[in-house]
Amino acid sequence: MEALDLEKLRFPIGAFIAPTVYDASVIAEQIKVIGSFANRLKNEVAHLSDFQLDTPYRPRGWTIRQVVHHCADSHMNCLIRIKLTLTEDLPTIKPYNEGLWSELEDNRTMAIASSLQLLEGLHFRLHAILSNLSASDFERRYVHPQYGKEFPLYEVAALYAWHGNHHLAHITELKKRNQWA
Repeated sequence: MEALDLEKLRFPIGAFIAPTVYDASVIAEQIKVIGSFANRLKNEVAHLSDFQLDTPYRPRGWTIRQVVHHCADSHMNCLIRIKLTLTEDLPTIKPYNEGLWSELEDNRTMAIASSLQLLEGLHFRLHAILSNLSASDFERRYVHPQYGKEFPLYEVAALYAWHGNHHLAHITELKKRNQWA
């Protein structure tokens, strides 16, 4: 498979690019995307067989099962990072190795129902907290030591709106390629 094809499989909606303009309408759209993610994901995976869930979305990529569990892991970290940012001055967040987490037994073999339930409640909470932030709250920042930079909450909202769509596209594109209804 050519490098260009692999890159399209890896980033079906393109790599994350932080918007250059943040205003109330941009942030409102990101919050809407975040609020709808859990239901959109559930609709795409609820009917899949174990064989389908255990199919990687690309060569040497995660399975759909791992993607679902990864979204739960990642978005839990997102909520915690947002809460730290809202309650501390410029906190340094704790990074985690998502690749190693994806290889843990729960991510590789556990049924996805618990992660789908977790995501439903988690995204309800993310939507609620983000919907009630002021413009100055969105300016608050955390430090990500892995990248050595500060992330304002308006960029975090954009990142996680993209992140959900990114992984949802892994699943929908695999389903299209394999002609799964």
